[in-house]
Amino acid sequence: MDTIDRQILHSLQNNARETQADIARNVGLAPSAILERIRKLEAKGLIKGYTALVDPKAVGLGLLAFVAVRTDEACAEERISKALADFPEVLEVHHVAGDDCHLIKVRARDAEHLGHLLRTRLGRIPGVRSTRTTIVLETVKETSRLPLGIPEEVTT
Repeated sequence: MDTIDRQILHSLQNNARETQADIARNVGLAPSAILERIRKLEAKGLIKGYTALVDPKAVGLGLLAFVAVRTDEACAEERISKALADFPEVLEVHHVAGDDCHLIKVRARDAEHLGHLLRTRLGRIPGVRSTRTTIVLETVKETSRLPLGIPEEVTT
């Protein structure tokens, strides 16, 4: 991956709908060369997909929480990870080191919805011993953009 590939990835992370012509203009290549590079980045798995960022509050999922999940069974981690990931409210599942086994990111309508999810769904997964929840009061920064090591003057 060279500097141009990094610039392409930077552009797509900022706006996945940016046209190939615009990207080409920014990096100094022909649009056909950009298309070829994007296809190669997709084939290599560097670009995993494209998505729209939806405002959670606008769709009634304004409550954000992080839940630490502790399990009884170290050998069942994969089964429990999959069970946690199957809930649509669970946006991320991370297997972590430390006292807890998993850290999950959850979106819910409100505290009642979150409580119901914890008690009647997550808490009933066989092997889940306990959960510890942190409710987010305000989000200062939330991004999926990776720092690609491109000098600032190249990206502007």
